[in-house]
Amino acid sequence: MTGDRPLLGIVLPTRGVVLAGGDSPDAGLIVKMARLAEDAGVDSVWVGDSLVAKPRLEPLATLAAVAVSTSRVRLGTSVLLPALRHPVLLAQTAATVDQLSEGRLTLAMGVGGAFTDAQQNEWATAGVEKRTRATRVEEIVEVMRGLWSGDPVTFHGKHFDFCDVSLGYRPYQRPGVPILLGTHSGEGRDRQPARAARLSDGIISISDSPEEFASVRARVAEEAVAISRSPDELRSVYYMTVNLDPDAARGKEEGVRWVTDYYGLNFWGDRWGPYGDTEGVIERIRKFAAAGADEVIVRFASYDQPRQMELFAERVLPAFR
Repeated sequence: MTGDRPLLGIVLPTRGVVLAGGDSPDAGLIVKMARLAEDAGVDSVWVGDSLVAKPRLEPLATLAAVAVSTSRVRLGTSVLLPALRHPVLLAQTAATVDQLSEGRLTLAMGVGGAFTDAQQNEWATAGVEKRTRATRVEEIVEVMRGLWSGDPVTFHGKHFDFCDVSLGYRPYQRPGVPILLGTHSGEGRDRQPARAARLSDGIISISDSPEEFASVRARVAEEAVAISRSPDELRSVYYMTVNLDPDAARGKEEGVRWVTDYYGLNFWGDRWGPYGDTEGVIERIRKFAAAGADEVIVRFASYDQPRQMELFAERVLPAFR
């Protein structure tokens, strides 16, 4: 759905509860937020991923809990780092969550960064050579799709090698769980559009402007046509980080402070937000919808997530319903 009425999702604070609670995170808040979102009419809920660089609740275990605590809202990862995992185990776990949710799961996945010392240590901890991340993701997608077909899989790749493997069951969705791949503009990302066109069911972007997002979508469409695939088959999702506060100055201060605590520094500056500006959030969602986003998912840069959900339901959702 594009235009003035995109689907709308929220990001559940699986890292936020760790930042707030340390070694005793309030995991129940995740289920509470998911239920609040479903009751408010939000279309989807999403969770992020990290092993040790940005400690958080494990994403697919979290979505299994959300799956059995909700009935309508769709579930997604934003984004999962598949290269941290073995593809057979990941395919099994995702198929399980999809069965528990009766077909509500989407896996949005990315290659993952290796910019900071913490990120580089994460790959080393997982036993993954950072330069192999992209080719691992490509092999993992191929393996998972094969396993989800229900047929035994034999695979001989650069990173994974096995013979005659079957999960014994399939995901609820057929032919399998939808896969979105992180696809962005910028230096060093030239291979992403072709990879998305070839391997995915759509794209997800987090850091582009509306104009850059539209350009990326156009490149993915060109790559799809080049391999005789219809661009209409591909979803387009944009991920925003915002703060909602009737006091705009207070919201901006909290948003910047939250992002800095989350990442250790404010990576993205004005590319993220707005913070503390409800009308600005509505307008930015509309701009990404006009740029081709079928769905916009929103992360709350705030230490009071239920209050943000309340403000989102009261002040943002009605503009798109």
